[in-house]
Amino acid sequence: MNSFRALATVGLAAFCGPVHGDDISDFYKGKVVTIMVGTAPGGGYDTTARIFATNLSKHIPGNPSVVVQNVPGGGGLKAAVTLYNVSPKDGTALGDFSANVILEPLYGNAQATYDSSKFEWIGSMDVDVQACGVWRGAGVGIKTLDDLIHAKKTITFGSTAPSGGTSLYPLFLKNAFGAPVKVINGYTTTKEVLLAMARGELDALCGITQATSAEDLQSGDIDLFMHIGMDRKIATYGNATPISDAVKTPEMRKIAELVFNPNLMSRPLVAPPGVPKARVAALRKAFADNMADPETIALGKRANMQLTPMSGEDMEKMITGFLATPPELVKKAYDYTHVE
Repeated sequence: MNSFRALATVGLAAFCGPVHGDDISDFYKGKVVTIMVGTAPGGGYDTTARIFATNLSKHIPGNPSVVVQNVPGGGGLKAAVTLYNVSPKDGTALGDFSANVILEPLYGNAQATYDSSKFEWIGSMDVDVQACGVWRGAGVGIKTLDDLIHAKKTITFGSTAPSGGTSLYPLFLKNAFGAPVKVINGYTTTKEVLLAMARGELDALCGITQATSAEDLQSGDIDLFMHIGMDRKIATYGNATPISDAVKTPEMRKIAELVFNPNLMSRPLVAPPGVPKARVAALRKAFADNMADPETIALGKRANMQLTPMSGEDMEKMITGFLATPPELVKKAYDYTHVE
């Protein structure tokens, strides 16, 4: 386990306390809790949410039913907008969508009609380490970020949406380093992108995880050239370049942290604003108890996922930091990640 995963686990344990009461149990008894997933069925977000949902009921006072609902669109943007503006604000509606959409209001996206600071952050179901990779070296022997930057052909990346990391990260490589990159949006899940790579329709993908691409990684068909996330390296990804090694100035490092560090909250569980604080506390405890449940852990392992959670309190601290980024750096981050 890397140091960040260890700290995340410690942080999760620290916030748990007795929050159960008869009023919480009475409220949830007979209710249905819906987890709204911001992607289509079959992808990593959907799989993780369904694993998490399986045993959640027994950890919420009153034992409500728990269902998963897919609301794909905009790389999680549609789910975030729906959760914030439409869903009931009573503790029966939760969202699971890309943490990158947290920054869209900061970037001035008019479709992001929510205030990220007002969501209730329940916890992140994982702090997975993601990567960028090419299919069989993209035909030109790409093994490292430097190889990509100096590639003699345009490298096509598949993406699920302009607001998702599958688009933001390759565009950063293009605009910050001059890599010959083209992003093609419109795929429903990262697994669909991987299939398109296997068919020769695409060269590359950012947002690869150990779980969603296990077979391709083991077969050697995917060459990983970059670790996503600052100062994070795992042995599974071999000699792939950590993005933190590629940013050379203090200003560029701060910009890269804003772009890449939301990835640390790789499977966020979110409630809308206005949920009574006692229910938020109960949901956070249920989250922690469920993530420690041996049955939930076993389900994750069957899906090749070693889920390592982050507490809602730790998420709030990170988000507060993101939202406090100076406007001039936000503008540069936007230009690096949203301009073709």
